[in-house]
Amino acid sequence: MMQNLKELLLNINGAKVIEPSIDYSEYMQLDLSVFNKNLKNYKLENASDYELFIQSQLDEKKAKIAYGGYLEKRNLYKRSSVFSSENSEERDIHIGLDLWINKQATIHAVLDGVIHSFQNNTDLGDYGPTIILEHRYKDIIFYSLYGHLSEESLHDKEVGQKVVKGEQIANLGLPPINGDYAPHLHFQIILDIEDKTGDYPGVSSENNINFYKNNCPNPNDLLKIY
Repeated sequence: MMQNLKELLLNINGAKVIEPSIDYSEYMQLDLSVFNKNLKNYKLENASDYELFIQSQLDEKKAKIAYGGYLEKRNLYKRSSVFSSENSEERDIHIGLDLWINKQATIHAVLDGVIHSFQNNTDLGDYGPTIILEHRYKDIIFYSLYGHLSEESLHDKEVGQKVVKGEQIANLGLPPINGDYAPHLHFQIILDIEDKTGDYPGVSSENNINFYKNNCPNPNDLLKIY
């Protein structure tokens, strides 16, 4: 089924999920992985530090949105107990695509679908306000997750509510409401939502990464940014 989903995603075009007026030519790739030695030259301890850093990268490249992060191993989750505990392996491999822009940008449905669930995940480092859509294409059911939204984005939402490809469904959130991150959209594709509502892991441990790679294909297969 995973291979069928990947083939489906590669053969359809999703709508831009953030600020559709911005052309992909104005995007830049951003590497926040543990392998980017250049990050050591910056003080990156909180949301404000990351906002300044990301804006400096956008300015340098004359870009408007920075993208990246799928299967990226990162250090930025160490500040939050959401990603580690005494009884579990540390989770530090990102399994969605991040789209960074330092404003409350508009967020849009990638495809036709319905609202599967939504909630405010309020722990430090979590998604903050989150919406999950359910899609059905060629008898394949899958899901798209939109994390780090504004609180207002959850108002007047109903489970089962229809959405149309490209329709504005939310606005980007700001720290600390968005989990206390620099403003960005966490966008993720999910094949099996399991029993989750309003939430689904966006970061994996090394031991579980094969499962999540299969269950959460690269969102760029659908968005086609790069």
